[in-house]
Amino acid sequence: MTMSDPIADMLTRIRNANTAKHDTVDVPASKMKIAIADILYKEGYIKKYDLEEIGGFKTIHITLKYGQDKNVKVISGLKRISKPGLRVYANSEELPKVLGGLGVAIISTNKGVVTDKEARKLNVGGEVLAFIW
Repeated sequence: MTMSDPIADMLTRIRNANTAKHDTVDVPASKMKIAIADILYKEGYIKKYDLEEIGGFKTIHITLKYGQDKNVKVISGLKRISKPGLRVYANSEELPKVLGGLGVAIISTNKGVVTDKEARKLNVGGEVLAFIW
């Protein structure tokens, strides 16, 4: 099976693992996905992520984060915005705010993959990859 949207696949794997209260989830690695994992980590949505090589394939091993007792999810929602069939772009003035600033929008810019806050600071727009809250 070929992957038409690897980023949506990554978000779905995280969402499913989170719903099933798994501690970790493995995602096939790519530069873009590593950048997204890095944002999830910096914004406090995951505990950590490690790069592992299994049989010649690089994998991102993501350790999920929960509240005191696993009933409290740190990630309450993940949504893919820009899809291969319908790309969504925003310039620096139109960058989306997720839940009035409570969530994070992940933007792919010419300065790399950054959060909506960083994109505003850098005054750049780009492709709106996903929302997390």
